[in-house]
Amino acid sequence: MLNQLKKVNREHSTSLKYSLLIPSWNNLEYLQLCINSIRKNSSFTHQLIVLINEGNDGTLNWVESQSDIDYVYSPKNIGICYGLNACRSLVKTDFMVYINDDMYLLPGWDSAFDNEIKQLNHRLFMLSATMIEPVETGNPCVLVQNYGRDMVTFREADLLNNVVQLNKDDWFGSTWPPNILPTELWDLVGGMSIEFSPGFYSDPDLSMKLWKAGVRHFKGLGNSKVYHFGSKSTKRVRINKGSDQFLMKWGLSSNTFVVKFLKRGEKYSGILNEPKLSKLLKWKNKLKRMLKA
Repeated sequence: MLNQLKKVNREHSTSLKYSLLIPSWNNLEYLQLCINSIRKNSSFTHQLIVLINEGNDGTLNWVESQSDIDYVYSPKNIGICYGLNACRSLVKTDFMVYINDDMYLLPGWDSAFDNEIKQLNHRLFMLSATMIEPVETGNPCVLVQNYGRDMVTFREADLLNNVVQLNKDDWFGSTWPPNILPTELWDLVGGMSIEFSPGFYSDPDLSMKLWKAGVRHFKGLGNSKVYHFGSKSTKRVRINKGSDQFLMKWGLSSNTFVVKFLKRGEKYSGILNEPKLSKLLKWKNKLKRMLKA
């Protein structure tokens, strides 16, 4: 795999704020929209790093033509776990931001991250932006407002005009992109776990590794917003049995972790503490693991 990867580093600015890692798999129109939103709506200058999986829809040619984009190219789809790890060697800043290519980043997304980080006196954190999605999925971390379900129906101007009226409190449980963490913290826990390739449940796994390393600041920011079209690539990919893998690796279900440990979706009220799991819940997790063994 390694000898098939092409890595290109063209960004020479010395005033970069964050390194943005954007995996893309034959999703050129959405990638272009995502990149343009970053260029248009960011408060700072960032390093753009695109993971090009296959790229045979014109993605490779387009990225090559963009002088401000660094990239990793794989002629085969290597997924996000191998892919994001491969992008690490191109990172030039102290903070890494993982973004999906079907996201449109809204004004203030990065200044909200910056303000939050400045208030912290430590580097043990993961922060997430708040996603705005067109369809209700039951995700308590999401704002539901329909500004288009695809490129054809996307109402960019309306979204930009109304975004200041779309309010959400800060919330517990950062796992999903867009998320940001210190590069040194990424290195400490070893980045993405490749056993979860191509990537399903690799997000809560990364959060669990951070938890084990002592991170208790998992916060979603209500004033950092992105519009998310939703699963434009994952619907096409072979799905790994991520929930079973998480259970067997950590001895508890991913649902137990995000609900009891991370309190995902609850209103943010401070640093998380080690939860006290009931005997019944411990028994249920043990039984699930035994049944999967």
